[in-house]
Parts: sequence; C-alpha cells; structure tokens
Amino acid sequence: MPINLTWLGHSTFRIETAEGKTLLIDPWITQNPLCPEAEKHQPKVDVLLCTHGHGDHIGDAVAICRELQPMVVGIYELASWLGSKGAKNISPMNKGGTQEVAGVKITMVNAVHSCGIQEDDGSFIYGGEACGYVLEFSNGLKLYHAGDTAVFSDMQIIHDLYRPDFALLPMGDHFTMGIREAAYACNLLKPKVVVPMHFGTFPMLTGNPHDLAPTAQQQNFELWEMHPGVPRELKLEAIASR
Repeated sequence: MPINLTWLGHSTFRIETAEGKTLLIDPWITQNPLCPEAEKHQPKVDVLLCTHGHGDHIGDAVAICRELQPMVVGIYELASWLGSKGAKNISPMNKGGTQEVAGVKITMVNAVHSCGIQEDDGSFIYGGEACGYVLEFSNGLKLYHAGDTAVFSDMQIIHDLYRPDFALLPMGDHFTMGIREAAYACNLLKPKVVVPMHFGTFPMLTGNPHDLAPTAQQQNFELWEMHPGVPRELKLEAIASR
C-alpha cells in the first residue's frame, strides 16, 4: 500500500501508512474553515499527534480520543491532560526522544512557540512546550511536521541528524514564520519537498505559498501546494536526489 498524505487545512494532516494505519496530526477539524465538510468526521484514527495545546491544533482531540481511542503522542504535560479528559491510550514523550508507534518511528524535536491549553472557563493551564515531529516510515521516508514555530538555527540539527525528505512548514506569518523566515528554514533543513501549512485560515495569516516558488527553484526543492481533502502519495522515487 502507498503512504498517503492529506491536508485538512491549517496544520491538520492525515497520513495513511503502507501498513494501513491512520495518523492524524494536530486535530482541528469541526471548526476549521478550510476543512472540507466530508472530512469533518474522521472514522478511523490509530495515532493522534499533537504539536501543542492551542485550540486550532487540538480542537477536536478530546472528542476523537473519547470516540476512537487512538494512541496519543504528545509532550508529557499535553498528553497527560488528554488522558485526564478521556484518552485511554497515551504515550507521552519529550524533545529529543524517539519511540515507535504503529510501525512509525516518531522523534519529537524543538519548536519555538507558546503552548497554553485553554480550559472551558477561558483560563489557560500549562501544556508543556510546543514541539515538532520527524516521522520515519517503514520504507525509510522521513517527514517533518514543524508545528507552529519561528525559524530557529537548530533546524540545521534537524537536517544533520534526521534529514527529512518532506518538510511541512508554517508560513502564514503573524503567529508563525512568514515567507521570508520559511525560505531561511528551507535552507537550513534542505528538504526535497516542502508542504506549506498554517496560512490563509484567517485574514491575519497573510503569507502566500506562491511567494516561496522562487526559493524552491533556487534551492532545488519541490513545492507542494496541497488542496484540503485531496490526498497525495508520498514517493521516494518521485523526489529528485540531492
């Protein structure tokens, strides 16, 4: 079976592995204006990964955990909070660590962002720190989901240690990197494919992935501007070697 990547808008992605497992990253679906109506309910989630505790990244996490009981991967405090809300299967971790879940090696890496969990009364509680993930699949393909982040120099370390083939990068500006910073991040990470995310959801997220096209040509990577709900197969052989 192929590995399929589906963008559901904002920073939410579904990955279907060659082994038939479904991973969902940053589950914000029902209130996500970019998520297609047909995707508002996910019938199958084996692994739920959360990069941080903001509502536009975990908005549907509690509901999915209660209904489908996936394995939850997140930084210790956030995963534990989800456990207190009804998630029965949690596998907390922290930055620099690697664990294998559903046949995927998951490494938690740094992100530069805030991470507060908003409670029902509007107050915020500590949710650990924001993070990103490097996923290594059974065929050796590696995918980096940066989460919400500014550009930071240790992206060079992510390249040196993990060499991700695909980089899912925020570039909407205001709350994360904009296009200028994303271009700099690409130079540090040196991925073969860049997938833009966290742009256009709200008017203030003004970064336009089209503006990254000159950088893609200069740095020799493919720029995938995905459409919400439309899967794309991840193929190593489709990627130019570097």
